[in-house]
Amino acid sequence: MNRPAQEFDYVVIGAGSAGCAIAARLAESAGASVALIEAGPSDHHYTVWAPLGIAATVPREGPRNYAFHTEPQAGLLGRRSYQPRGRGLGGSSSINGMVYIRGHRVDFDAWAKAGCTGWGYEDVLPYFRRSESNERCAGRDDDRFHGSRGPLHVSELRSPNPFSQHFIAAALQAGLKPNPDFNGVDQEGVGLYQVTQRDGERWNTARAWLHGGYRGDTAHNGGREWLTVLTGARAQRIVFEGARAAAVEIWRDGVAQTVRVRREIVASAGAFHSPQLLMASGVGPAAHLRAFGIEVVYDAPQVGQNLQDHLDIIVNKQVASTELFGRSVPGLMRLAREIHRYRRERTGMVTSNLAEAGAFVRSAPGLAAPDLQLHFVPAMLGNRGEGKPPRGHGYSCHACVLRPHSRGAVTLRSPHVHDAPSIDPRFLADERDMEGMVAGVKLVRRIFAQHALARHGGRELFTDDIARETEGDEAIRAFVRRNADTVYHPVGTCRMGADAQSVVDPQLRVRGVTGLRVVDASIMPTLVGGNTNAAAIMIAEKAADLMRTGM
Repeated sequence: MNRPAQEFDYVVIGAGSAGCAIAARLAESAGASVALIEAGPSDHHYTVWAPLGIAATVPREGPRNYAFHTEPQAGLLGRRSYQPRGRGLGGSSSINGMVYIRGHRVDFDAWAKAGCTGWGYEDVLPYFRRSESNERCAGRDDDRFHGSRGPLHVSELRSPNPFSQHFIAAALQAGLKPNPDFNGVDQEGVGLYQVTQRDGERWNTARAWLHGGYRGDTAHNGGREWLTVLTGARAQRIVFEGARAAAVEIWRDGVAQTVRVRREIVASAGAFHSPQLLMASGVGPAAHLRAFGIEVVYDAPQVGQNLQDHLDIIVNKQVASTELFGRSVPGLMRLAREIHRYRRERTGMVTSNLAEAGAFVRSAPGLAAPDLQLHFVPAMLGNRGEGKPPRGHGYSCHACVLRPHSRGAVTLRSPHVHDAPSIDPRFLADERDMEGMVAGVKLVRRIFAQHALARHGGRELFTDDIARETEGDEAIRAFVRRNADTVYHPVGTCRMGADAQSVVDPQLRVRGVTGLRVVDASIMPTLVGGNTNAAAIMIAEKAADLMRTGM
């Protein structure tokens, strides 16, 4: 049974970091009706609002996490990489680490130099500022790098863990420089991360753009009277009439429905689902589509290609201190008290995003920008997606290579979007990435050895085979292959470019068809140097202007 069609000016598929933002911005246009289609549930849940809720949502599959796994990775000794992805309003902004990092100036200037006119750093900075309400600005509009009136609240950590400060002190002792603002004049250095929170609660994109935290600039209550949000609605395919994207078939409440569009459809389903949806709808590599019996609308060989992600290695240290998160009876008793404190005051350990402090570092002199990023966590972490973390208390530090050379792909497993796509990042396919990982491990261990951290004692876990004196590179490489995994920043599978082979043009229009754009992290030609949530939101802000001006 198929219900009669609904019709809107715009249909946005996916209510994630980009989808919520662009749907709300389009709805600000007087008289423009917008449908926002989301497969998952509402974000009204304590595991979303409480920052520490990421400890419950990220490690396992559930209503708000697709919890994908990749194909076996040869570079990781045949292991499958764990790939959590947000499901429900807010998408991955409802389960991420809330770290607010935009990337480096050189990343966006490289996009522009490659032909993506209008995407250089000075072009996109106004969209970062427009989306942001940074508490450092306190209502001022004169900050060159930060906004004060946008819907996305960006805050200092309310109750940073003492060991996050110890980490910063140790990094300074190891020769790093302090940096109070990774999104300001210079990215390099060490400091506490700013987070997408407000008053100790997660501020995901649904809260920012959909739930009344934002009023917009129009007389339409932020445009929400023009916005229809459909949760529990899985987009099955985009329907083409000739080469024009005319409708979206969805499955909702056990019934097939059709949502028609008068102007444009926007795919904002993320780096895995957007290319999957395009291919299931007939836009993709022709031979691959025909193998699944899909009628080809347009042969686009690059759909699903160019997958990039930040491979990440963790060094753990076990320390007997209940100031740190951990699995012990005293630790659980303290956490119970902290939960009560959070309910009263919205302060304490429950406000932690876990990845509290970090650094951006050049692994070699002469590099144009930092090529390594560190995330310090006041807790020990085991292999992600493989059971519980180690017992006891401790801390850990992630190190990732910011601009990997390895490239992977997303392809179909079946013609049906309810089946997970095949995800193959091909981690460490390029040996240059391994050299960066080795440099990251050495840097983390050098920081851990400094007095500010070493005075607290403890022992490293899982690193016994790394020679203490020589720090032999072969032992470190083996450690990386056994333990590295993604830090959850997949991009690039619907690549933007000026060349005819790119999936979308610099206006984010899908090549070969009309009435269809892709607006999410999948359009990034190359990874940005940092966490990807802020950049995905920026893409939505810019895309909304492109669409409203008819470009």
